[in-house]
Amino acid sequence: MHDVLIIGGGVMGLTTAWELAKTGLRVAVLDRAQPGREASWAGAGILPPGHRGDPNDPLAPLLRRATELWPEVTDALRDQTGIDNGFRRCGEIQVLEDPARLESDLDGWRINGVRAEPLSAEALRDLEPAASRDVPAAYVLPDACQVRNPWHVRALGEACRAAGVEIVCDREAVGFHMSNGRVDAVRTAAGDLSAGAFLVAGGAWSGEILKSIGRALELEPVRGQMVLLKTPSPLIRHILEIGARYVVPRTDGRLLIGSTEEWVGFVKQNTAGGVAGLVEFGRRLVPGLSEATLEACWSGLRPHTRRGTPFLGAMPECSNLFLAAGHFRAGLHLSTVTGRLMAQAIRGEEPELSLRAFAVNLNRQPDRQS
Repeated sequence: MHDVLIIGGGVMGLTTAWELAKTGLRVAVLDRAQPGREASWAGAGILPPGHRGDPNDPLAPLLRRATELWPEVTDALRDQTGIDNGFRRCGEIQVLEDPARLESDLDGWRINGVRAEPLSAEALRDLEPAASRDVPAAYVLPDACQVRNPWHVRALGEACRAAGVEIVCDREAVGFHMSNGRVDAVRTAAGDLSAGAFLVAGGAWSGEILKSIGRALELEPVRGQMVLLKTPSPLIRHILEIGARYVVPRTDGRLLIGSTEEWVGFVKQNTAGGVAGLVEFGRRLVPGLSEATLEACWSGLRPHTRRGTPFLGAMPECSNLFLAAGHFRAGLHLSTVTGRLMAQAIRGEEPELSLRAFAVNLNRQPDRQS
């Protein structure tokens, strides 16, 4: 029997499994399809340099610690697997359609110790000659980074296997066997799997598995569509972002344009309107993209919580069941710190950062048997 069974083989599940296995625990990861092929694979790999806004926001210390951990995690994965996850500091230029927001945005970063520098039109041209000249206001975050999502997930998978983690693919968890306030096993169509402790890290699907024990999790999928373009040579060096949309350059001339936010349930597909809107956004921000080749488009489902913060920690009334879900757009960025904190909690240690603000509060479903 495994010490810990993790439901969900995305970046959260794999990072936590790796952290647990490094301490000698026997860990298994159960995935409904192929590990890392949902939101963990679909995103753009943007890693902000920290938190913007109220430094007393409970997410602030998590974002700060996640930023600190990324170089450490990257080096450890490369040393263990030889895989380059594409992590690099590229900087990010935030474009504002309302110039009146400039000072408040800058203050929001600086109060959290993040470098943020305003850009004049001339400075913007110097940094990114291919960017649109029609930019009302902009500033640069020199310490913003990026990572190649598929490469990072592949490195995590190899590191987990090297540490002895069993990764079970194409096997969906459909429920739990429970007794005396504990989970004894997870139910699947191919049979039950027992463990000492269980972690639900199933992204947008996390709420579905909890329904089987009569718990309602206020978490919903939000579709994000993405477009991949290719140019003969790189047009831009920095990430360019306006609000929730962005253009992310890769060193090989490819650019990712994202992302939509669509509340359409568990419908993962691209639409003509979504793709066209992203391409037009990219062309408006970088006019030279009119000549780019459209290589691919895809979509993913981000897990969004109605309360606006993720669920992290032990489940109420169940001493050996844990949850890590609902990171929405910050999932990849926060995976480094989430994996470490959840591993500490599952081992019965006091997490290095408090999870109190992210406690799991669930509603009981009276029409289901718990």
